[in-house]
Amino acid sequence: MITKKDLEHIGWLARLELSDDEKEKYTPKLNSVLDYFNELDEVDTEGVEPTYHVLQLYNVFRDDEPGIGSITQEEALSNAPKKQDEFFKAPRMM
Repeated sequence: MITKKDLEHIGWLARLELSDDEKEKYTPKLNSVLDYFNELDEVDTEGVEPTYHVLQLYNVFRDDEPGIGSITQEEALSNAPKKQDEFFKAPRMM
């Protein structure tokens, strides 16, 4: 059971400034949440596999397989705005 003092400490840890009205309002609400967790603790889970994800996860990417082939160096350089010898020419970086 959470007391008003516990709620003040939780608010301090969370860097929340709670008024007296808020402390009165939230103390029973937090206790209600904790009571619900206590009910869940009583559920018999013997023989139930842990569920880490509700839905099965699968990789949405295709397998990395080699394709038909690669393009030639001439084809790669054919649309280059500037080229020098057999390379792309780019501005100097400082």
